Amino acid sequence: MTVRRIVPDIQVASETDMTTNRDFYGLLGLEEVMHQGWVMTLASPSNPTAQISFLTEERTAPVVPDLSVEVEDVDAVHAQVVASGAEILRDLRDEEWGVRRFFVRDPNGRVVNVLGHRG
Repeated sequence: MTVRRIVPDIQVASETDMTTNRDFYGLLGLEEVMHQGWVMTLASPSNPTAQISFLTEERTAPVVPDLSVEVEDVDAVHAQVVASGAEILRDLRDEEWGVRRFFVRDPNGRVVNVLGHRG
């Protein structure tokens, strides 16, 4: 299994909080690379896999995840996680923005968004 990146996901209260965080993390060299209103991702221009995301809500799942793990083969990882008996919080599905993902609870109670890019 290949992990492509791990991204902390931080829930914020409003769009204003996203702007405040963008400005703060900009001081550390991160730049906005995606903004869909409810989710914004910042990344390092010199290391694009170094990222952090801020969410006001989760539009297609029951909870906001604590972190996201992008893998090469999300279907294979999903099968392994299901076979392990771990708690699936959101079934595997395709999203309109080009990812396939599912949510699982880790042993510490954290919600992990496991995803792969389609295509």
